[in-house]
Amino acid sequence: MNRINIQYFYLLFAMLLMACSKEEVETTTIDSHVRFHFLVSSNNQPLEYPQVSSGLIAQPSYTHQSLVTLKIPVALSANQLKEKVTVSYEVYTENELDLVTMTPENQLTFQADKLVDTLYVNFNQRWETPQGISIKLTAVSDETIQIGALNDTYKNDEFSLTLESVNTTYALVQNRIEIQGQQGEQVRFDVQFPNGFVTDEIDNLQMFTELKGFDYRLEKLSENPFKKSITYQLTLNEAIDNDEVYYKSTVGLQSTNLYATSGNSILEIIKPTKTDRDVSLNTAANFYNLSDPFHRTYGENWMDSNNDGVCSWQSFFAFTYPVVVNADDENAVLYDDLGTEDPSDDIYHHAFRIGFNATTSATATTNSFNLKRWFNGESSSSRNSPGLNIQEALEFFPAEGTNAKSGKVLVVPQNITVGTSAGKSYNIAISGEGTYKEISEGVFQLDFELNATNQELFGGTVTSVYKIYNTSNYEDPEDLITNNCLVTYDL
Repeated sequence: MNRINIQYFYLLFAMLLMACSKEEVETTTIDSHVRFHFLVSSNNQPLEYPQVSSGLIAQPSYTHQSLVTLKIPVALSANQLKEKVTVSYEVYTENELDLVTMTPENQLTFQADKLVDTLYVNFNQRWETPQGISIKLTAVSDETIQIGALNDTYKNDEFSLTLESVNTTYALVQNRIEIQGQQGEQVRFDVQFPNGFVTDEIDNLQMFTELKGFDYRLEKLSENPFKKSITYQLTLNEAIDNDEVYYKSTVGLQSTNLYATSGNSILEIIKPTKTDRDVSLNTAANFYNLSDPFHRTYGENWMDSNNDGVCSWQSFFAFTYPVVVNADDENAVLYDDLGTEDPSDDIYHHAFRIGFNATTSATATTNSFNLKRWFNGESSSSRNSPGLNIQEALEFFPAEGTNAKSGKVLVVPQNITVGTSAGKSYNIAISGEGTYKEISEGVFQLDFELNATNQELFGGTVTSVYKIYNTSNYEDPEDLITNNCLVTYDL
């Protein structure tokens, strides 16, 4: 029986079940059997149970190029299980016997409410040459259950795994964390490893560079069980409680022979200065609408987009969202209590900050500050260019702290990362300031400059001029009288 016939068999069986009456279903039987049920997507990525697709056929082999734990589902088909069933397996390797650890060890378990068990392949070390591993189902506690699918050609009673060379990278999930400045205060951050890691390598690796603006200690807290990330904890050794002083420390990832940086590589831990503002103004709420997942702000950026010496306003937009904060944040406003009396599930937003993000997919980006037009050759994936999404981008400071219609606007100072699909990345320090005002009922206009610093890209710092609106209904701004405007840069 070929693969197409197998697929037709299971499809026909499912259709017959749907067509049968209740009495007929009760008398329909299928020979009980257990087999590997490893599925891959169209881009050759393994599906993890309970992910399923009726259009996919179980694969008898897979080539793995990662240190992330591999999950191999094993499925049992039976009319009815009256007691627990165990299935034994054996592992055969070409050499390095301690290269992998399999869990659960030696045996899988099934019961009436659990017809799929998962075999976890954990990698204990890095391999230098290709490795072959074979896993075979060998015995079933219930003799009526057949090992392998109901055909002689694609039984899937054995699974072959080939390990090819691994390229390991890492990145910081966040680029900015704000603290309150209390002695003993703790914050946590994650380092992501898209292709996994080896614990012994990490424990002996000089991962971080640090620039301390205050005294703290940094320690490894926990590892993701599937080798996808590591959580670190930073603890303040001193109180930094002068509200008029801006405190900042920087933790940076550095590329090593085993792990190269890809994506965010700089994390700033900041205690900003405090400013008295009336949170009831909730200025930020004028710029987002969570009932519309595609709500956006609109902007104009003064630039020479063709590098021909002619400057003009370039229109752009960015999907805009609130900044979520803790209840004890001095700028917190309650957004939603979720209809409960329990305050622990309440959602709070920053009254004076907005961010730009794309939520259509895990790797999508939006056009924060028109940055996608600044460069030639940039990757639009958040894996390579996380800086195209700026979670905390603009902050409002109402005039006198109480003015609902005008004030000062700041670009939240931070380092962002923009890169190429080939793996080249640039850390760009951004900052800036300007003003905002309500130009008509409910319509706000922001006028500000953004400064971007990177020696390799810009030769230092470049400055770009913006106007941003909370609506698409605005009049075209008048041209500026200067041709000193931003050009595009090749990455």
